[in-house]
Amino acid sequence: MAAKNDIATIVTYETGKPLVEALGEVNYALGFVWWFSGEAERAQGTVGYSAIPNRRTITNKQPVGVSVALVPWNLPVAMILRKASAALAAGCTMIIKPSPETPLSVLALVELAVRAGFDKGVLTVMTTDLQCTPSLSEGLCKHPLVRKVTFTGSTRIGKLISHHCSDGLKKLTLELGGNCPFVVFDDADVGKAVDALMQLKWHHTGQACITANRVYVQKGIYDEFQRLFVERTKQLKIGHGAVDGTTLGPLTTPGGVDKVEAHVQDAISHGGRIALGGTRPSHGSGFFYPATVISEANDKMLVAAEETFGPLCALFRFGTEDEAVGYANNTSLGLASYVFTRDVSRIWRLLERLEAGMVGLNTGNQSAAELPFGGIKESGYGKESGKDIAINEYLITKSATLTVDEVASVKL
Repeated sequence: MAAKNDIATIVTYETGKPLVEALGEVNYALGFVWWFSGEAERAQGTVGYSAIPNRRTITNKQPVGVSVALVPWNLPVAMILRKASAALAAGCTMIIKPSPETPLSVLALVELAVRAGFDKGVLTVMTTDLQCTPSLSEGLCKHPLVRKVTFTGSTRIGKLISHHCSDGLKKLTLELGGNCPFVVFDDADVGKAVDALMQLKWHHTGQACITANRVYVQKGIYDEFQRLFVERTKQLKIGHGAVDGTTLGPLTTPGGVDKVEAHVQDAISHGGRIALGGTRPSHGSGFFYPATVISEANDKMLVAAEETFGPLCALFRFGTEDEAVGYANNTSLGLASYVFTRDVSRIWRLLERLEAGMVGLNTGNQSAAELPFGGIKESGYGKESGKDIAINEYLITKSATLTVDEVASVKL
């Protein structure tokens, strides 16, 4: 806790995100540490009776063994503490390979762990550059002493990691791409929906797996929603993350800027209209791109099919509930979906119909230590955080049976 501001400052200089967001990430990450401190005491086996006479059944939980965490650059502190806290609670050591863009924040965390009393080697960091990342990651996945791998990143790389782990049948957790839909119905609280989208879309300049990538607004409120959202977005202040007042920092990599520009130009070529932004700043340096809103988006655009991972928000119109569900599910990914409506029956229907591992119901903030985090379809498998579930990703279950002899009869 004493080093919270220092860690946040490192994150800001590594990722570019505003300092207030970096502090928020550190606080969010600490929630996992507290949660899994308690989970360590709740990893329990069972004792039961068998259908066979005089037989007892036992299950016992044990650490799976050495684990490896391959973590991304967008939330370096939160991602590693969510993974490492679960592994440590289960009794596993962990080797961490941070992204080449953000090694310092992870190294600082492990240094703090050693100062706090952790034995050296319980948490190990292996840094590398972009060129050597593939070979190092493959080597860790295939090492015979490694029994568990957890990866957060793109679906394309996740499939490679899965292939590497298949040779040794390693236990694997994959948290992959999102391309998440955000659906707003006519009967929704428009102000509440706009508030949620502001946080969900522009946080870390749109570089989060659960950010809203496709925003579907019902026809009856489309114009009002767009007006309010654009007005709020105009208030964002773009700048260096360490400068007071900055609310929209740069993208972390140059490739991120190129992808946003490509999506914007593609949207324009397919009939989209720029409601805000859309032009890279001509002055200064850095990987800056303004918050951009595209109206009259359609399914022919790249933004409908690909995760932008940047400050671009596309607004789509829809008419009926069935249309909204069809648009939302029209993707190979299934990480998170968001729904805003006052109709309780519709909330239940969409909870069941939307193809996503997590569904925000009148909320854009659904990630918490006590709630399982993970997707379906090509967004991966396995869960991080949540009661009993996440720690079991780092445990094996042994089954045992015991035959109990009957008491010998005694003659008096």
